[in-house]
Amino acid sequence: MLIDIIAGARPNFMKIAPIIRALNERRANGGQLRYRLVHTGQHYENKMSGVFFEQLGISVPDINLGVGAGTQATQTAEIMVGYEKLLLHKRSEVCLVVGDVNSTMACALAAKKLNIPVAHVEAGIRSGDLTMPEEINRVVTDSITDWFFTTSEYANAQLRLSGVENERIFFVGNTMIDSLLHNLDRIKAPQFAIEQQLIPDQFLVTTLHRPSNVDNVSTLKTLIDAICEASDGLPVVFPVHPRTNRTLQQVPILPANLLSVDPQPYLEFIWLIKNSKGVITDSGGISEETTILNTPCLTMRNSTERPETTELGTNKLIGTSPDALAPAMCDLLNGKWKVGEAPEKWDGRAGPRIVGQLEILLGQR
Repeated sequence: MLIDIIAGARPNFMKIAPIIRALNERRANGGQLRYRLVHTGQHYENKMSGVFFEQLGISVPDINLGVGAGTQATQTAEIMVGYEKLLLHKRSEVCLVVGDVNSTMACALAAKKLNIPVAHVEAGIRSGDLTMPEEINRVVTDSITDWFFTTSEYANAQLRLSGVENERIFFVGNTMIDSLLHNLDRIKAPQFAIEQQLIPDQFLVTTLHRPSNVDNVSTLKTLIDAICEASDGLPVVFPVHPRTNRTLQQVPILPANLLSVDPQPYLEFIWLIKNSKGVITDSGGISEETTILNTPCLTMRNSTERPETTELGTNKLIGTSPDALAPAMCDLLNGKWKVGEAPEKWDGRAGPRIVGQLEILLGQR
């Protein structure tokens, strides 16, 4: 039984690694499931792709569609065309997609049109914000998914509200956290942190990549200035996403305490957020990691598809206004931040649960 595992962008790689590891372990013990790793090439630079495969112990992809950059529509269309050609050449029994990037939706659509079942890992999460491309990808993917692997009871509830039957929903936990816990004793300081003599708990980390925050020079400058001004002089480490870097290059003057660096490999990035005083971000996934690491996290969004990180974890939604940064940062710097706890089943066993359920669904157990 051949399963296609789809990966296209940086967040996908951490999510597929535990599933691949569990499949390999089952095969070594007589399991019958086989997989074909399909990299769409949505993220194609080594700093955003290749180095993650190396650090996470993922083998070289069996197929690389090589789509590269493009507009939302162009990239989605090219992935669909490339993946359809692969399936017409050699079908798989299941298309397993993860997360909410363009590759997720595009491959799910191509597979479903050829009557191949779709399994969605991280199904059911919703922000309610259809201005986010990721939200559209989630809704479309889940509308045609056959088997839903979820990270939380919140996601389960969202799926039930949309009419999904309980027998197709499988609450397995969070594969992102599998990767985090599996690699926690391997994290290491980036070379720049050593050179800059960064002291644990004496620096901040920020990540920004949402179009509304980074596509306009004035907006990006205002955000960066507000973050650095509220930091009380602490260094602000800013791993710059390629999308963000195009705009950042046009900002005339950057704050003296901003340390902009290249996108970091997985092990180095986890070291940064684990050892930082706190994280300021517009990402959803990072709030999951900070929750488990008990690192304060300020999310500059009005909604989140991961409410468990705000209800149980260390994440706080502060909205998109730069004016909200100062009071939140004051609490953070003065130690007035909540202590988080791990949500249910965020225990490092999501990968084996997914593989075990796939064996049952495909009649291999």
